[in-house]
Amino acid sequence: MTSSLGRPTGLRSARIQASPQFNGRVFFNTYPVSSGFKDGVERPSLRDFLCGGERRVPSGTIALVNPVARWGMAPESGLRVTRLGHSTLLVEIDGVRILTDPVWSTRVSPLPFAGPKRFHPVPVSLSALPSLDAVLISHDHYDHLDRHTIRALARSGVPFITSLGVGAHLERWGIAPERITELDWWEKADVRGVAITAAPAQHFSGRGIKDRNSTLWSSMHLQGARHSFFFGADSGLTPEFTEIGRRLGPFDVVALEIGAYHPSWGDIHLGAEHALVARGMLGSGAVLPIHWSTFNLAIHPWDEPAETIVRLAPDAGVQLLMPRIGEPIEPTRADGGIDPWWRAVAAGRAPGSDDEGLARRSLEWLPD
Repeated sequence: MTSSLGRPTGLRSARIQASPQFNGRVFFNTYPVSSGFKDGVERPSLRDFLCGGERRVPSGTIALVNPVARWGMAPESGLRVTRLGHSTLLVEIDGVRILTDPVWSTRVSPLPFAGPKRFHPVPVSLSALPSLDAVLISHDHYDHLDRHTIRALARSGVPFITSLGVGAHLERWGIAPERITELDWWEKADVRGVAITAAPAQHFSGRGIKDRNSTLWSSMHLQGARHSFFFGADSGLTPEFTEIGRRLGPFDVVALEIGAYHPSWGDIHLGAEHALVARGMLGSGAVLPIHWSTFNLAIHPWDEPAETIVRLAPDAGVQLLMPRIGEPIEPTRADGGIDPWWRAVAAGRAPGSDDEGLARRSLEWLPD
């Protein structure tokens, strides 16, 4: 709820006012985004969202992989990624463990009883995560910044790195201010030898009616001694991808959003086709699709983004990484093969989870 949000004051407020991305009232994108919608394309109506549609949710059970045993062994290559759903990744890079946009709640909504509900549990409970070196928060939307998860992580002592303005929310939810680092675009933080750089994204922010664009949105780059990982978070197609590639590349992996997309949102979300264009602009890296297969946030079939990017990637000359949810992968050792696990789910014949009991327990919370 908006009443639970923090308000930037003091140095935090001064840094916002000094940001090149802030116009004195709100943050803004470098390039115009038609008020968040793309002109010339019919926009989905409220009825489109509320009345459902064909195959917006899986008809079968999404099989989960329990990664805990693999996490007990260091990645042989030095880079391992586990996608835990939507945009939540555990990135193990050159001896450092970083969690991105963690969401463990059942719904991504201001209301506990309504709003988009996850298709599957998180493969592991928060308590089963290995020791973390940092948590990255790209922006403040509900499917990326989850208050319940933040309050649970507050007990762990892990530091947080986020975009300008978001730190006030984290502090209000129990994160000590000395554990919070806020970054403007192109600013860096160091996590045990891994450089974290906030980079441009073309998106927006806000959790209520009155706070739109009051905090910054960012992509994030992780640069270790040997490996490079780009977390695209949420962004529409922007020329800034070329600048990101020039300044921060080359990359081993680029995690780019492909789902929760509509043509009228082309300025603020990529979708599968634009994700491949963005990869071309970035210039390097295997593509790890994110922002799909966990929540119904648009009006397309739930598996359409995966089918689209698998169909188009060969002509684009792009290596895809399509692991099952919870499956740890070492991208630099991947053989290029794809297991289209979502097709079995769509047919209603998905195998069971590696540890269904653990999956069910992944959503347990201590009360607020």
